[in-house]
Amino acid sequence: MSEFKPGLEGVIAVETEIAEPDRDGGVLRYRGIDIEELVGHYPYERVWGLLVDNDLDSTMPAPEPYEPARLTGNAPADLQAETARLAGEWSLGKLNEISDEQARIDLGRISAQMMGIVARSARLADGETEPVSEDVVDRGETAAETFLLRWRGESDPRQVKAVDTYWICTAEHGLNASTFTARVTASTGADCGAALSSAVGALSGPLHGGAPAYVKPMLEEVTAMGDPEKWVRDTLDAGRRIMGFGHRVYRAEDPRSRILKRTARELGSPQIEIAERLEEAALAELERRHPERPLKTNVEYYSALVLDVAEIPPPLAPAMFACSRVAGWSAHILEQKRTGRLFRPSARYVGPASRSLSAV
Repeated sequence: MSEFKPGLEGVIAVETEIAEPDRDGGVLRYRGIDIEELVGHYPYERVWGLLVDNDLDSTMPAPEPYEPARLTGNAPADLQAETARLAGEWSLGKLNEISDEQARIDLGRISAQMMGIVARSARLADGETEPVSEDVVDRGETAAETFLLRWRGESDPRQVKAVDTYWICTAEHGLNASTFTARVTASTGADCGAALSSAVGALSGPLHGGAPAYVKPMLEEVTAMGDPEKWVRDTLDAGRRIMGFGHRVYRAEDPRSRILKRTARELGSPQIEIAERLEEAALAELERRHPERPLKTNVEYYSALVLDVAEIPPPLAPAMFACSRVAGWSAHILEQKRTGRLFRPSARYVGPASRSLSAV
């Protein structure tokens, strides 16, 4: 137990019943159900119910009327600030002082509202200062359609499918940085708004969830060069990363990448051909250079193409990821609440030995 693991790599910190990424089999299961059986059959809000309540007949509630205080058009920052603010606006109770049922209610209210905050912020970033009429928004039959209506005032079936598929594929994935952050905050007894807001903060860093924003410009570079093999060699020779390849969990194919690739093709992504050519070249070169460790295509690579079909600008990618992950975060916050255990890891001191003030 005293062995130091940088970044807590491989350290088992929790036991969970929520999701099971199959490291070697290339499968992701939500409470035992393969996500292949969910995409295209159940909308995101029902998958939220599966993850949070273990019930596909349960659903994330519709958002209630709410006016954000001061949006900036920077969706990740707006989402973090407004999610924290909801705790005060709604007088949310502390997790260690409320029932599991009340915590579930709070998480549902906030989850639905977080999607609305991102949609409003994205609309402001587009230069639209007037919100879409609630009569128009109420026409949305799913969370994805409602999101697009609140953002743009209209929805295209292809774009709805793109958003819904992306959200389901990225709704939950075990104890990643943002989910761990949510559980740590929840373990202190903080309210649900604080726990979800802290998760958004962890997700806003480019090393966790931001890669889709870099894939589209990368594909444009490859298209301009016209030689994926040379681009891959030049990139790796220069010591740069190829975004969208390699995953800490999967040794086999990332199942989410497989679904998103299929969806991008079905929806007629204009970049699908160059993406597949680059993928083939990258996998071959990575295998040649690193035969000792498999580096497969990860979820972020084809996420970029699917989000592009929905005309999601790259800077909005982290906030779109946060919208999807509210399901997993909510499930983990509830699971952590039920443990009643505060996180308190240890640190090994490696600084100066005892010395006098005059020696400084």
